This record gives sequence, structure tokens and C-alpha cells, in this order.
Amino acid sequence: MANFSDLSGMKQWGALVLGAALLSGALYFTIFKTQREANAKAEQELAAKLNENRELEAYRPKLAEIERQLASLKQQLDIERRIVPDEKEIDGFMKMVSAEALKAGIEMRRYTAKPVTARDFYTEVPFEVELDGPYFSMLNFFDRVGKLERIVNVSGLLVSTTKKPTDAKTKHTYQYAPSESVVATCTATTFFSHDMDVAAAPAKGGKTVPVKK
Repeated sequence: MANFSDLSGMKQWGALVLGAALLSGALYFTIFKTQREANAKAEQELAAKLNENRELEAYRPKLAEIERQLASLKQQLDIERRIVPDEKEIDGFMKMVSAEALKAGIEMRRYTAKPVTARDFYTEVPFEVELDGPYFSMLNFFDRVGKLERIVNVSGLLVSTTKKPTDAKTKHTYQYAPSESVVATCTATTFFSHDMDVAAAPAKGGKTVPVKK
């Protein structure tokens, strides 16, 4: 086999051209083609991203309005959760009512949990309450309860004098102060929101809690 140096100039030149062609072909199919395919894919992804950005750009002027609407909805939700909480904070509710009784200057003697009633989206939680105090203080108490942020319905109100507390169907009699003139019993009902599956929960009630002084 002849050496490269033994070939004529024309043949050497032809061999170099052929070698360069073979090397270019190998580079094309190994490196250049792969890089070109990667570039084509990157160009497609860039075009898709630019198209997505153009579509989203149409919403930019509406962004501030959407943020204001979200803030307003969040505020409304916070208010609704205070009015109708989504957790049964029963002790907290009765402490709130007891605090209003104290502010009004009347005595809350006891409260008895009655069976709850599950509705589609909320649960009614009633309590039988026993109170006594001066007449106008009693009026003040019910006025305060009516102005609470929480929804509280008062029903079955019975009022009598401290001399005949059983006329109001009180469970017990107490040593009433000279300034106290009326006793009252009623049902105070509050509400809690819940998920749909909570409606199947059994109703419980009957627990009586004397108010500590």
C-alpha cells in the first residue's frame, strides 16, 4: 500500500478533500445535527412562551382590579366567619354571652345545652339560659345580645318577678339581691357553618353548666 507521501500532488489533494468531507459528514451527524435539533426545539419552546406571555399581557390592566376584588372577598369571608364561625367554639360563645350579662348588671345563673339541629350548610346550637336582675338591666342585656357580631336568636322568653321565679319555669331559686326584680328564662340559639358531611352527625344536648361567680 502506497504511503501518502508517495502519492502525486493531485492525489494528495484529493485524499485531503475526501478526508475533510468524511470528517464533516461525521461531525454533521454527531454534533451539528444534534445541536440544530436542540436549537429548533428551543426556538419552538421560546415561541410558545412568547405566545403565552402575549395572552397573559392582556390581563395586566385587570390585575389591580382582580387584586381589589380578592381583598374584598377575603374581608367579606372574615366577617362571615365572625358572624357564623366554622368551628364549634361553644364555650367561647357562652363566655361572650356571660360577659354581656355582666356588663348589663344581671346574673346568669346557668345555661343548658339543648340538642343541636344540623341544616344543609350550618348547625343550630341552642342553650336554655336562666337570668335574674333589675328590670332595666335585663332590657339592657337583651339589647346587647341583639347587637353582638355573632348571630344569636332569643326565643321562648319567660319573665317573672323574683317573688315568683317558678312562673318563668326556673330550675332553681336563689338568694336574690334587693335590687333584683325579675327573673327570666329563654333559649339562646347561635349558628356554626360546617361541611356537607357534618349534617349527618348525631345531635347532642342536655348538659347543664352552672355559671361560676
